[in-house]
Amino acid sequence: MSSRIGNILSVSIFGESHSDAIGCVIEGLPAGLPVDTEELQRFLDRRAPGRSATATARREPDAPQFLSGLFEGHTTGAPFAALIPNTNTRSQDYDALRRIPRPGHADLPARLRYGNWHDVRGGGHFSGRLTAPLCIAGGIALQALASLGIEIAAHIANLGPTGIADEPLDAMAPDRAQLAALAAHDFPCISTDAAVRMQDAILAAKRDKDSVGGIIECAAYGFPAGVGDPMFDGLENRIARIAFGIPAVKGVDFGAGFAAAYLTGSQNNDPYRMVDGTPRPVSNNAGGILGGISTGLPLIWQMAVKPTPSIGREQPSVDIDAETDTELIVRGRHDPCIVPRAVPVAEAVCALALMDALLEDGRFPAPAPRRA
Repeated sequence: MSSRIGNILSVSIFGESHSDAIGCVIEGLPAGLPVDTEELQRFLDRRAPGRSATATARREPDAPQFLSGLFEGHTTGAPFAALIPNTNTRSQDYDALRRIPRPGHADLPARLRYGNWHDVRGGGHFSGRLTAPLCIAGGIALQALASLGIEIAAHIANLGPTGIADEPLDAMAPDRAQLAALAAHDFPCISTDAAVRMQDAILAAKRDKDSVGGIIECAAYGFPAGVGDPMFDGLENRIARIAFGIPAVKGVDFGAGFAAAYLTGSQNNDPYRMVDGTPRPVSNNAGGILGGISTGLPLIWQMAVKPTPSIGREQPSVDIDAETDTELIVRGRHDPCIVPRAVPVAEAVCALALMDALLEDGRFPAPAPRRA
């Protein structure tokens, strides 16, 4: 199983949903980076299960244990290793999944790929639970980027079949009122009205034994121009590759994204003007990236998150061993909507991709040597 990302900043994810622990190993972190573990815990808490009525009832503290690479609040330059114990599992809920696959899950293709030797409990290594260690790595990257004046924020842009919409993030510059609203709200929306309507839609789906999906928008402000590469290592490629590691993500776009296909060139192009002696686009349909390289405007991208496939309704399936059709009701504790808890994961994804690109381009300054 390929569970490693990054060129210079390399992150490996290990564990399964119901194994003793999950975790990550990060290589390539410069020595001397300060890591605020309390701030990191607050970031992890935004993703953690069991924190609201719109999330799964499985409650995990998600408090990481740091095994190496961190000493006296700073990175050491050695491989950084951290794990999160799994403490609230109910593995008996998954006993039948080897023979009766859940629609919308990886049960059937995983059985075919791994000869039925994979861990099926809670989805095993295919579970969204593995985004917790991804957020450890991403949370550290977020702190490192913030020290350079790079700010990353995400929110739920759109949710559910009726398309409940939040106001979009400012695509030209950070809007302090928007960012303050996001920081103040428990539910990741800018608009209080949108947040209430989205929560109502999620709870309605829960009562109906169903689920809903949505779209997360993420912005990176303060990222310098001229970072990235064309073709296969562009900034879009780096972000998208990590984003598609989130099990529920089915689409990623940048700037105007798929909507650009319905525009003319004159509508989609971002014209240039000189601003303080520097050429600068006056609009941002490109999402801050052209030719895989940053333009100097905010990086704006979105990811589409599917409805949670584990729902309480009876669904058609098959008994593979008996070679018969059957019906399945998924047991266990599941989110009626994954989207709210995936918002910090989008921020983690963005931070890891951008920090890796800065390191590879030699743009990340080395911390000052420690005095004896």
